[in-house]
Amino acid sequence: MSAMIDRASPNFDDRTLPVSIIVLHYTGMRDGASAIDWLANPQSRVSAHYVVSEDGTITRMVAEDKRAWHAGRSYWRGVTDINSASVGIEIVNPGHEFGYRPFPDEQIDSVIRLVHQIKDRYAITRGNVVGHSDIAPQRKQDPGELFPWERFARLRLALPRPTRALTDPLWSDAGFLLALERFGYDVTDPLAATVAFQRRFRPELIDGTIDGECRAILLGLLLPGPQGD
Repeated sequence: MSAMIDRASPNFDDRTLPVSIIVLHYTGMRDGASAIDWLANPQSRVSAHYVVSEDGTITRMVAEDKRAWHAGRSYWRGVTDINSASVGIEIVNPGHEFGYRPFPDEQIDSVIRLVHQIKDRYAITRGNVVGHSDIAPQRKQDPGELFPWERFARLRLALPRPTRALTDPLWSDAGFLLALERFGYDVTDPLAATVAFQRRFRPELIDGTIDGECRAILLGLLLPGPQGD
């Protein structure tokens, strides 16, 4: 088990909702130390419950029973105060601004263990283990298209990308967006919502175009059974 160290952040308040969501972020700063310092700085007004460094070290910054300030303006499956309903995990990575790169195995191993423990503790469903871009598609790209969601899905820690018996339901674009909203996304900005969906479930082609493959993947996610939650 990787080391767990404590570095308290003052940036938290009380929850008003039970924990039902795990949100995964990347730090998007030049290095991990800067990110941890920023999350511990009272002037930043941001925080997370945990930060996972590239060597797998986990820094605990806010107690899980408190509301950390990691999600900002966001939405998922009817919840608008995501901070109150979630545990936030920041994963050290420079992000798209400073040289986005794959996440080291040691780091992902630690994230997997952490997500597994939190998911069990609060009986969180696989469909509520999400990226920051899923809950804030107009503002965020993290943890990004290099994040190994398929590893989490194989361990039943996140929803798998449907691959079996894919069928294009031939929805109109408006129909796709209705289905995407039903799945959980904020579709106020249709392009941003489509891009966020692709980043999560079809990372090899993120073009914002609603095509047959996107429709088929979304249908698979909405169907009961092994393709879905």
